[in-house]
Amino acid sequence: MKKNFGMLLLFLLLGWLIGAFISKGLEQFKALSILTNTTTISWSPKANFDIISYNLNIQLKMSLLSLLGMVSAIWLYRKL
Repeated sequence: MKKNFGMLLLFLLLGWLIGAFISKGLEQFKALSILTNTTTISWSPKANFDIISYNLNIQLKMSLLSLLGMVSAIWLYRKL
């Protein structure tokens, strides 16, 4: 398999997504709250010109399990 930046991004996104799904599933267990607590990173650029305006809202939710998913995705990518 050919390693490139696009494949690394795909691995990172899949690792983040899998970690987020696991985190969402384990939210009901209070003993695992250190792994499932999420931090939201948001960015909202907007502009209003005379002929065009835009409003973009980007939110990234990160938990310890999603971070572990991304680290394991990098490890798997390097093993290829």
